Amino acid sequence: MSVELTMKANYHTHTPRCNHATGSEREYIEQGLKRKLEILGFADHSPQVFDDYVSGFRMRPEQLEDYVMTLRQLREEYAGRIQILIGLEAEYYPKYFPRLLDLIRPFQLDYLILGQHFLGNECEGEPPCSKATEDESRLERYVKQTIEALESGAFSCFAHPDVLNFTGENRIYRKWYEKLCVRAKELDIPLELNMLGYVETRHYPNPAFFRIANEVGNDVILGCDAHAPGRVAVPSEIEGSLRFLKDCGIEHVLETLKLKMPAP
Repeated sequence: MSVELTMKANYHTHTPRCNHATGSEREYIEQGLKRKLEILGFADHSPQVFDDYVSGFRMRPEQLEDYVMTLRQLREEYAGRIQILIGLEAEYYPKYFPRLLDLIRPFQLDYLILGQHFLGNECEGEPPCSKATEDESRLERYVKQTIEALESGAFSCFAHPDVLNFTGENRIYRKWYEKLCVRAKELDIPLELNMLGYVETRHYPNPAFFRIANEVGNDVILGCDAHAPGRVAVPSEIEGSLRFLKDCGIEHVLETLKLKMPAP
């Protein structure tokens, strides 16, 4: 299978509204065209409607309208050349998730992907999920919270599902992440191989996680997690990510997602 065919679509693309990405939407789209993508989905970090807290790595609620309208205009301009989808990468924060859904419903987005960067509700002072821990209770909480998110029916994909950086015993790692993989498979929600994590040699993607996913039989899809136009569907990064998955026993990679959104 050719590299171009394998990377038919990318659903994980950011914009500068998240405060840690560069480049215009048009630049991302033009790069997608150069790399022969058929589908380019934007999933910038979702706004959250907190009480008295401002998150520094996501767009603000008042930026959502401009995000959607900009991409709608570009979708019309590029129609017939590349399909532009409008989504968000969102956390599942139990206290605030209903507020998020109320905020986004009027915009009729195409999809959400789950990207759980914090436990609890973020504003409660928890360290990020990427902080290394040997505490089994944090891994347990992560798995239970993200399973609850997947069960909400709101998410089309689970981005960097192995982001909780558990450095304790392998049997504990397997015990909890296997529960997550099993439930994701039951709910028919694909797991993302995060190419940004792969390229930057972060603690994810973790071979141990994807070996579990292979044993469980999860669907897996590549996600560029592009924070700059030049990171959209880079052939060498695609090849390396596919090699990583093959080493974990995963031969088949999804080309596209079945998109879903929460019921009105």
